[in-house]
Amino acid sequence: MSTYQVIARRWRPKQFSELVGQDHVVKTLGNSIEIDRIAHAYLFVGPRGTGKTTSARLFAKSLNWEDGPSLNVPEDSEIGKSIMEGRCLDVIEIDGASNNSVDQVRDLRDECQYAPVQCRFKIYVIDEVHMLSQAAFNALLKTLEEPPPHVKFIFATTESHKVLPTIVSRCQRFEFRSIPKKLISDKLREICLEEKIQAEDPALEAISRMAMGGMRDAQSILDQMISFCGSSISQEDVLEVYGIVSDDRINQLALAVLRSDFKFILDETEAFLQEGLDFYRALLDLSSCFREILIQKVKNDKDSIYPEQIVRILDSLREGEEMVRFGLSEKANFEVTLFRAVESGKSRSIDQVIRKISSILPEEEKKKTNPSEINNSQNSFPLKSSVEFVPKKAVQDDNSGNSLNSPGTTDEILEDEELSSSEKSKDSSSSEESQEKEIRQIKDETKIGKRVDELPEGLRKSLIDEYKVNFVAIEKIDPEQLI
Repeated sequence: MSTYQVIARRWRPKQFSELVGQDHVVKTLGNSIEIDRIAHAYLFVGPRGTGKTTSARLFAKSLNWEDGPSLNVPEDSEIGKSIMEGRCLDVIEIDGASNNSVDQVRDLRDECQYAPVQCRFKIYVIDEVHMLSQAAFNALLKTLEEPPPHVKFIFATTESHKVLPTIVSRCQRFEFRSIPKKLISDKLREICLEEKIQAEDPALEAISRMAMGGMRDAQSILDQMISFCGSSISQEDVLEVYGIVSDDRINQLALAVLRSDFKFILDETEAFLQEGLDFYRALLDLSSCFREILIQKVKNDKDSIYPEQIVRILDSLREGEEMVRFGLSEKANFEVTLFRAVESGKSRSIDQVIRKISSILPEEEKKKTNPSEINNSQNSFPLKSSVEFVPKKAVQDDNSGNSLNSPGTTDEILEDEELSSSEKSKDSSSSEESQEKEIRQIKDETKIGKRVDELPEGLRKSLIDEYKVNFVAIEKIDPEQLI
């Protein structure tokens, strides 16, 4: 009978110092132990393989070992060993997926009333707590809010949105993050060194990329590669086993999308099919490649490729992920997704077009007057000293010789003032004519105002107040029409 343990189990952290990528969780839990502020319920949330259940065991060990509570537990602690091996009677691990009925939660609620057998606290670790039914959650509410002083609850889940808000509000929530690829590669390199395995750095990087932030996934992949390759692992072996596209081919494919090289896209897609490569994984790697391009363009935007162009391409690739993953034809959906990305990359926004045009305009064109300044200059007509307005005819009185100031007489008539023909220049432009017209209008308005003031007071008041007359011009009037 074989006693072999997989790498994921043998290299499971035994101390908080060995936990990779979750320093914020370790610091918070350590401070809570040091200052004696230990809560009664904790909720560990995060992706798979990031250390949620392991952290729950380590925290239970820190609380219950002989000389605890303390974050650093010696390896020779008997209680610590029993907790990490799952043999401790006072640390109960429950699978929420298979123990999700209300009757099982009621049994748990009754059992937690009893004092611990050998430890300081009785700790319940419920994994995949989101699988509990709503009735089971409701049965746990009162006990979770006011548990006995010797009871602690630690919940772990990958889908926090499925946990009832009434449960979340009674717990201290810890967010476990996806582990960066570099930290995973470093840990895998350490494992290979201890296991006496020769692994190329590109191979470890490919494994880290496939793990997608999960340390347990990376260790499982490494274990499988050791079984396939033996004591020497190369990048080609990893790509062959898992059907991954190399970084060089992904970069060439990204360049083809930017250049709208449809022939290369079709040829490369056919090659992926013949080699049995994973189209969905290739699409994810292509999105990661364009993300790196976007970061470079944001830092240095002097290139002809604008960041918004890459954003449109990324949107098209993201929209095609579900189609490639669950569609009937991966190859056809992969090609369609790349073609849409090409067309999205061709589109330009108005702002981008303006920036492009501005970058090639001469400097004197860029310094043109603002539209507001142009409008202001059009509304203000400067007077030229050479322009004069001379009345064509003098003001004439009526037949009785009386002026308009005398009551019962006709209005005194003025003719419009015009420019003398001698003053006009043959090469005068249309702009000068508009300026002259504006000046004449101003002079006419002045004359109109003066003549209105000269009207008899009774007549002027009657016209303005009763008839609401607005004087706009001076016309020649036949005196007989006023009778």
